[in-house]
Amino acid sequence: MSNIVLAQAAEQAVNINPGLAAIGYGLGAIGPGIGVGLIFAAVINGTARQPEAQGKLQGIGFSTFVLTEVLALIGIVIYFIASAG
Repeated sequence: MSNIVLAQAAEQAVNINPGLAAIGYGLGAIGPGIGVGLIFAAVINGTARQPEAQGKLQGIGFSTFVLTEVLALIGIVIYFIASAG
């Protein structure tokens, strides 16, 4: 009997309101948005201080931008998984 109760509880725990999932994704997207802003602010600041380092700074900036955006993409995948139930 306990297996039936656990199965029903697990089935009910997956169903999340799609609106709640959208709010969660919106809050989760704030972090990568701030991160991207800080990354490119640092690249611009570094280029203003040492213009000859622009190529290296842009390479580092774009690679960290990609890593930051992966977090947002993972968040949207989790949103679709959570709201599909």
